[in-house]
Amino acid sequence: MIELQGRKALITGAAQGLGKAIAELFVERGAQVMLADIDAEGAARTADALGPQARSVRCNVTNSAEVAAAVEATVAAFDGLDTLVNNAGIEIVKPLFDNSEEEYERLMAINVKGVFLGMKHALGPLAASGRGSVVNISSLAGTNGVPLFGTYAASKSAVIQLSRTAAAELRPAGIRVNAVCPGFVGTAMVERLIPTVEAIVGVPFSALVAVKQLRLGTPREVAEMTAFLASDAASWTTGSHYILDGGLSAGLL
Repeated sequence: MIELQGRKALITGAAQGLGKAIAELFVERGAQVMLADIDAEGAARTADALGPQARSVRCNVTNSAEVAAAVEATVAAFDGLDTLVNNAGIEIVKPLFDNSEEEYERLMAINVKGVFLGMKHALGPLAASGRGSVVNISSLAGTNGVPLFGTYAASKSAVIQLSRTAAAELRPAGIRVNAVCPGFVGTAMVERLIPTVEAIVGVPFSALVAVKQLRLGTPREVAEMTAFLASDAASWTTGSHYILDGGLSAGLL
């Protein structure tokens, strides 16, 4: 079991879904966690349920001042910050050129700019901690071209490359940076896309998942990989991206 005792973490998009699962596991394993989300009430409810090791802050990850404030709130609450999980993100499911410019810009602002701002504003305290770790939540979609997920795939590919570059540049400061790339996971985000995928592909989503990755992944499984990468057990691990997809990407058929 990966221990996170004494870790001081900021997790974006933590009111629900993967972010919530990551926050729950981090607290369970001994970390102090700041849950950041544009849904301030949802983040507060989740933090309250997690007990005294968790706090919450409203944060729009596309707003530089709010991201900086979330970092400052974490440092103030826990007397430091050594772990950043950039999880906040949105999806768009439609043919690539059916995306409007506004949709494209909003998705890139949240999924890519949000990761950039998180790392940028957390650099100081992460370096000061002496064991800084960043885990960026990307996606299996970021490793390939994916029909219907074109803008999403592009944004998640950018997250992988931001992670790799940051890992190389921040290594002298003692900060590790890695990315996690889940396939289809049982979250509200995936539930939302099912009707659109079924309408376009013409087969039940459950059948598609069964053929490609046997089953949906669980938020807990993604949280476990995130916990490992955040922990001292991964002290020689940086600049990598880790695929969790039940074997979907391992074969052509």
